[in-house]
Amino acid sequence: MLVKDVMKTQLVTLNADSKLGFANDIMYLGRIRHLPVVKGEDIVGILTQRDLYRSSLTSILTNWKENKEFLDSIKVSEVMTKNVVTVAPDAKIEEAAQIMIDKKVGALPVVRDKNKLVGLITETDVLQFFVDESKKRK
Repeated sequence: MLVKDVMKTQLVTLNADSKLGFANDIMYLGRIRHLPVVKGEDIVGILTQRDLYRSSLTSILTNWKENKEFLDSIKVSEVMTKNVVTVAPDAKIEEAAQIMIDKKVGALPVVRDKNKLVGLITETDVLQFFVDESKKRK
């Protein structure tokens, strides 16, 4: 099976100029852990929940309101991962899984023509695929 058969295509994305407070709200409300950052249709970065936690470490030292103000003052482009590990839609799921393991990432933006974002495949998508395949064999 190929990545394009499992990937999600209805994505929530961010603009590099978006503020971290906005990204935090989206992640919290949507229960999303990975947000591709785009310019037009091209991926320019990815913001993960881990990036957000790292940026908001001040919350340990400050109250919620001060942390929210702090996050609202920082652009996504300042903390996003810029060298994004991606995968092609025609790659095999096993290949995507191996990339995630090797690079220690929980999601891969799916791109064609080098940078055009067409989907996202997460570790949950990969696990679900293997569980479904295992059930078919019984």
